[in-house]
Amino acid sequence: MKEDCCFSKGNNWFRYRTGAFIVHDGKLLFVKSKFGGYYYMIGGAVQLGETSENCIIREVREEAGIAAHAERLAVVTENFFKGKDGIFDGMDCHVLEFYYIISMEEGSEIKAVNDEGEELCWLTVQEAKEADIKPSFIPERIEEILGSKTILHIIEERDR
Repeated sequence: MKEDCCFSKGNNWFRYRTGAFIVHDGKLLFVKSKFGGYYYMIGGAVQLGETSENCIIREVREEAGIAAHAERLAVVTENFFKGKDGIFDGMDCHVLEFYYIISMEEGSEIKAVNDEGEELCWLTVQEAKEADIKPSFIPERIEEILGSKTILHIIEERDR
């Protein structure tokens, strides 16, 4: 079993993670959290020795059953937040995230739930702009993310 790129020290937790912006038929695919009802992007921890691009392709396949390829790296985020619920409740979290624009391959079938039993949901860009999505920059900058040809670097600290 490969090891995830994450560690804890005292009340601090660090993780190296990828996320996927999957657009299909004018909608984006999100995961609805079982803790608090917010949404987040499909993705997960990069494993030691794994590239971020290979990680996101693996995570999309594992969590949604989608055969896909990465179009481009869209966002690099330094995300700082206070853990809520679950095993990270109250911890000071620091997550380095690489978000990719992902294209589904022809004939991909999407599972109804991800590997943790959370619901997969399709939202229009307008619905995403109005939804409670973590990290908080996503609904605010979704159009810029999808429309930009450059890699955005975002430091997100509002949820500390």
